[in-house]
Amino acid sequence: MAAKHSRIVERALTRLKLRQLRLLVAVGKNGNIQAAARELNVSQPAATKMIKDLELDFEVQLFDRTNRGVVPTVYGEALIRHGKLISAQISNAAQELDDLSEGTSGRVVVGTLLAASSRLLPLAIGRVLEQRPNVTIKVVEGTNEVLMPGLRAGEIDLVVGRLPTHRHRQDLSQISLFQEKIRLVTGAAHPLAGRSALGFKDLRPFGWILPPVETSLRRQLDQFFIDSDDYTPPASVESVSYLTNRALLSGGGDLMGLMPSHVAAQDIAAGQLAELAFDLPFGAGPVGISFRGAEQLSPAAKMFLDALEDVSQGM
Repeated sequence: MAAKHSRIVERALTRLKLRQLRLLVAVGKNGNIQAAARELNVSQPAATKMIKDLELDFEVQLFDRTNRGVVPTVYGEALIRHGKLISAQISNAAQELDDLSEGTSGRVVVGTLLAASSRLLPLAIGRVLEQRPNVTIKVVEGTNEVLMPGLRAGEIDLVVGRLPTHRHRQDLSQISLFQEKIRLVTGAAHPLAGRSALGFKDLRPFGWILPPVETSLRRQLDQFFIDSDDYTPPASVESVSYLTNRALLSGGGDLMGLMPSHVAAQDIAAGQLAELAFDLPFGAGPVGISFRGAEQLSPAAKMFLDALEDVSQGM
């Protein structure tokens, strides 16, 4: 086994071409060798030979042929993933060289989940810009299902927010910054706002703003509903947008929603939202940073990671 691994590594180091990886990624995207060949401006026979050479060098079948085109095998999916990462790393290297030649201080792409977007992330951005005002920072908002593939592919440098507990942890480094509590909140005029010692029977008549189905928080909430006599909300809205959720809650309706404590704190203090006196039996968890590894961080991304760790000390 070790001999085979060494043989394949040697072939990859001496024979693998970036053009082959670009073609591989294009075939995976298009599901068709002819379309991928057009995208790279090569002939279909040349593209087919490039794929065949890759299969011979790695000693695996990369694609299954079907009537509609080609479908990556598990080996093909793995090599496509690494091809995307290599391409992204080359792009990042070129960007870093451009930044240095133009006198700027680098670029960092940060993915953010809701728990980090209201306070942690702005504080870290402010800290970085104080030290290096020429750093370019791009913020991408979404759920783990959206952000983690981009992180693995090298399109995102860091993802900040509630750390995944099961999925999306393989091959990634994580740093826990602090524990975050989930609050059950409503608008200030909600019938339950200001009442004490609420039980679930008090919540049953009202609708919910639900987290997306792919999130850990949603799975915990769904299990809580199942454990509560298979409860189904009389009305529900599925949304991850804080601005939308805040408007829905504070607009005079009777909806309830789950929010990270730091996210809701300012609006609760201002009287726009109210925390219900109901003890949620789930939801607490760590907020932190996910990244591919310290050795893969650019200087700008490393500085951003350090800033996140520094500003989190006071949270």
